[in-house]
This record gives sequence, C-alpha cells and structure tokens, in this order.
Amino acid sequence: MKKLLHIIFCVASLGLAMSFTYKPVEKEKLTVIFDHYVGDRLLQFDSVNYKNELGQAYIVTKFKYYIGNIRLKKRNGGTVAFKDYYLINEEEEGSKKIVLEKLPGEEYTGIEFIIGVDSLHNCSGAQSGALDPVNGMFWTWNSGYIFLKLEGKSAASKSPGHVFEYHIGGYKQPANCIRKISLHFSKPMQAGSMKELHIKADIAEILKAKTVIDFSKYSSVTDFHNATMIADNYMNMFSITDIK
Repeated sequence: MKKLLHIIFCVASLGLAMSFTYKPVEKEKLTVIFDHYVGDRLLQFDSVNYKNELGQAYIVTKFKYYIGNIRLKKRNGGTVAFKDYYLINEEEEGSKKIVLEKLPGEEYTGIEFIIGVDSLHNCSGAQSGALDPVNGMFWTWNSGYIFLKLEGKSAASKSPGHVFEYHIGGYKQPANCIRKISLHFSKPMQAGSMKELHIKADIAEILKAKTVIDFSKYSSVTDFHNATMIADNYMNMFSITDIK
C-alpha cells in the first residue's frame, strides 16, 4: 500500500511540475504596411509634379499591384508561409496594411513575396476577394490578371491626352512578369518585439531601376510587348524603411 501511495505521489508531483514548466509557443501578429513614394516624396495623386531620370515631368493618377505568397524567413533557415493574395491600392488606405496572424514567437531575418499572381490562380478563372474582377485587375480578353497598374500624365507622352499607362501581367515565358522580392532585416527580429513592418514602394524605381523609361517612347505598355522591361524595374521598387 505504501508503494502504491508513493507511486501516486510521484506521478502527481511530476504532473504538477510539468504544468508549471510547459509553455506553449505563443502566436504573434505582424502588420505589414506599404508606403508609396516617388523618390523621397510621399506619393500624391493628380496635384504633384514629379520628374523622371530624363527630366520629363509627370503626375500619377493610379497605382495598384498584387502581393502574394508572403514568407517570413526564420533565423534557423525555415519560413512561415501565408497563401493569400492582397491588392495594394493607393486609393484605398486600408489595402496598404496586411495583417499576418498566428506568427510563431521566433526570430526572423527577412520577408519574401511575389509581385503578381501565380500560374495556378491565373488559370483558375475569375475569383473572389482580392482576385475578384470587380477590382479592375483582370484581363477578360486574356483571361489573366494584371499584376501592376501605373497610370498618369506627362507632356512628353505622345498618347492622346498625354497619358501614360503601364498594365503589366503575364505568367508564361518568355513574357513572365511575376517577380520575387526578398528583403532582409538589418538584424534578427523577435516576433513579439516587431508589431509593424514598413515597406517602401518607390514609383521612381519603376521608371529607372534597370531601364530608364522615356514617356515619349513608352507611353503605353498594356500587353506582352515591353512588359518584362517594366517588370524588371518594379522588382527593385521595394525596401524596408522601419520595424517597430
């Protein structure tokens, strides 16, 4: 009887000890905020004149793009993946904030995502949410998504009304415009200590990053012609400006 009571006491003590020492991995959330700029100036529609690398003045009237396949890179080499797509739209302030939930409380070294929509979702027809055609980012004639829209006006443009428009999409080679973005933190960050991640999206880079865009030559890119040229530029428009 004494042995049985001793065993019961030991088991109870072990269970009590485990209840005090076991701590489940906490889940955090991170808000990713996209801030739109032209160079070092905050983007403003219609009223502000900017200049490209060639000194051509322009205004911006529309700017929106798709972000998807977000992955936060762990310090140990793994990643945490988020499968949703998001339409970032300058005209909708709330769209520029993405909340990533149920983030394991570990250390992270960077973030990855694509600008565009992958082949699977392109081949699935019109969808809902951010991928709903009502958002004006679906080519009915081409049965595919527009990855990025940048529109504006410049006196240098030879198009009617001096407009310029870049509607970039396409997931098939040789006109694949999906671009993977990989950004690194300046130091590893603990999930619980970072609540907001600010990412700058710079329109000036779309007009110069690899190829300087001359509005008099490239005022309209709305199909596969020259689309990859713009895509190679926009993959360089993102940078991390703040973590807090």
